[in-house]
Amino acid sequence: MIDQSRPTGSRPFSQSNSSHSSHLPGRLGRAVRHFRIDGVGKESMETARSRVLVAAALFAAGFLVLALRLVDLGLFERVAETAPRYQPETAVVAGRADIVDRNGVLLATSLRTASLYADPKLVLDAEDATNKLMVALPDLNRAEVLSRLNSHGRFEWIKRDLTPEEEWRVNSLGIPGLAFEEEDRRVYPQGALASHILGFVDVDGNGLAGVERFFDNRLGGSGMTGQPLRLSVDMRIQHVLREEMAAAVDKFSALGAAGVVLDAVSGEIIAMSSLPDFDPNNPGSEPKDALFNRVVQGVYELGSGFKAFTVAMALEAGTARLDSVYDATKPIRVARFLIRDHHPKARPLTVPEVFVYSSNIGAAKMALDVGGEKQRKFLSRLGMMREPTLELMEAAEPIIPQPWREVTTMTVSYGHGLAVTPLHLATGVAAMVNGGRLIDATLLRHDEATHPDAGGDRIISPETSRAMRQLLRLVVTDGTGSKAEAVGYRVGGKTGSAEKSAAGGYRRRALISSFVGAFPMDDPRYVIFVLLDEPNGIKETFNYATGGWTAAPVVGHVIRRIGPMLGVAPRMEPVQAGRAAKLLKIGG
Repeated sequence: MIDQSRPTGSRPFSQSNSSHSSHLPGRLGRAVRHFRIDGVGKESMETARSRVLVAAALFAAGFLVLALRLVDLGLFERVAETAPRYQPETAVVAGRADIVDRNGVLLATSLRTASLYADPKLVLDAEDATNKLMVALPDLNRAEVLSRLNSHGRFEWIKRDLTPEEEWRVNSLGIPGLAFEEEDRRVYPQGALASHILGFVDVDGNGLAGVERFFDNRLGGSGMTGQPLRLSVDMRIQHVLREEMAAAVDKFSALGAAGVVLDAVSGEIIAMSSLPDFDPNNPGSEPKDALFNRVVQGVYELGSGFKAFTVAMALEAGTARLDSVYDATKPIRVARFLIRDHHPKARPLTVPEVFVYSSNIGAAKMALDVGGEKQRKFLSRLGMMREPTLELMEAAEPIIPQPWREVTTMTVSYGHGLAVTPLHLATGVAAMVNGGRLIDATLLRHDEATHPDAGGDRIISPETSRAMRQLLRLVVTDGTGSKAEAVGYRVGGKTGSAEKSAAGGYRRRALISSFVGAFPMDDPRYVIFVLLDEPNGIKETFNYATGGWTAAPVVGHVIRRIGPMLGVAPRMEPVQAGRAAKLLKIGG
C-alpha cells in the first residue's frame, strides 16, 4: 500500500545515508560538506609537503657529494678510480744525483718530464685516437700504438719523456683514456764530449754504461748521498783531446781513435776520448761501433811502446846498463819467424840507441837476457796481465799468449803477441816516469788533502825511473818521436806501430799507430796516449802511416794547448852540447 502522504519521487531516508551530503537538508548538509572538504585538503597538503622535503634532501645530498669531490680533487689532486695512477716497479728515484767534472762543470743531471700512457678500457675509439696521436706525435709507430690502445690491460705506455710542446699537442686532443706520468729524464748537457766516460741510462733511469752504470747505486739507489758525483776529468782538456783526435781521424782517414790524459802522480784521468763517439741523450740511435770505448774495451798489440817496459825491466834486473851493447847487424830467425828492424842500422847498438831507433832486434835480445819467466812476472806486476782497475765495467782483460815460449819473450819485448788496452800502456808508462810506482787509474777526483803522492806499488827504482825519463826525452829530441815536440814543455815519449792480427798472420796495411808521451820530463806530471786505428799515409807524411808520423803530432798539439790550462809553465832547456851524442854513443 502506497503512503499517499510522501511527495511523489522522494527516496526513503535509509537510502540517503550513502548519497552525497548535498541531498541533506539545511544546516546538517552544509556541516557535512565542510567536514569532507577540510579532510581531503589537509591530506593532500601533507603529501605535497613530504614530497618537497624528500626532493630537497636529495638535492642537498647531491650538492654535498659534488662539493666534497671538488675539495678532494682540489686539495689532493687524485686521479679518478677509472684511470688509476701508474706506479712502475722500476720507478725512477726522484733527483738522481748530478755528475760534474773536477771544476764543477755539469755533465749529467735529471729533469722532470711528462710521459704519455693510456688506459685502453677508457679509449672510446682506438682507431680514431691512433690517427690523432700520429698527427701530434709523428715519430710514433702507428701499428704499435693501435695495438696498445686495443689491448685488454689498464696501462700501456705510448711515449716516454715528452717535450713540453709534445705534451701540449697531446693534451689539446682531449682523447679520453690518455694521461701523463711525471718522470725523471737524464740529460747530458755536454752531448758527446764525454760520452764514453759518462755512459747512459735506460728509460727508467737505470745505469747501462760508463760511470752511470758503475755508480748506479750511488747516483740513484739506496746509496744516494744527495751530493754530485765529482769526476777527475777536466772538460777543457777533454775538449782539446777530442778535437785534435777528430782532426787526425779526418786527416788520415782512420777508422777511429783513442786517447787519454793521465796524471802520473795521482792516477787521475784528466781526459779520455774514444772515436767514433755518441750522444748519451739518445744512445739508441747510434751505430754499435760508436758505443765501443777503445780506451778500455779495445785490446791491441801496441807495438814499440812496450820497449819502454823491456828496457826498464833489463836495467832494473841488472842484465843491462845504459852502455850495454846489442848486436843488431842482422835479423833474428826463430823457427818460421823472422825478427827485423823497420829502419835497420845493421850494426851493434847501445841501450839508448836500441830505444831511440826502436830496434826490434835489440829489444828481443835484451828480453832474452832477462828471461821469459822474469819478463812475465815484471809485466804482471805492471798490471799488464789483468783488466784495468777503473770505475768502468766495460774494461776488458788483456789477451795473454799461452804458452809463453821463447819466441813469445822476444816478440812481447817490442809489443807483439800480448794485446792490452791503451789504458794499460798509459798507466804502465806513468810508472816508468813518476819515480817507479804503479798507481791505478781513476775517474774520481782526489781530495787535495789526501793526494796519494806516495801511493802505488814499487815497480822500478827511482834511479831506473830517472834513466827512463832521459831515454824517453831522447826519443823526441833525436828519435822517431820528434813530431811530438812542444817547445818549452820538455816532452818525452815512445812511438808504437803494430800490424793488426788476422787469421793466420797479420794485415800489413792495417796499422795500429800510437804515441805515448809525458811532460815535463824533468818532473813528469802528465802522460798522454793517442792511438789511431788504421790511419792511411798521405803526401805530407810521404805515405807513412806509422805512429811517429800520425799519432805523435797529435800529442804535440794537445800538449801545446793544455800545458797552460794545467799550470805547466813553458821554459827553455839549457843547451847541453854533446849530451845526446854522449848518451847515444853514436859511432862508438
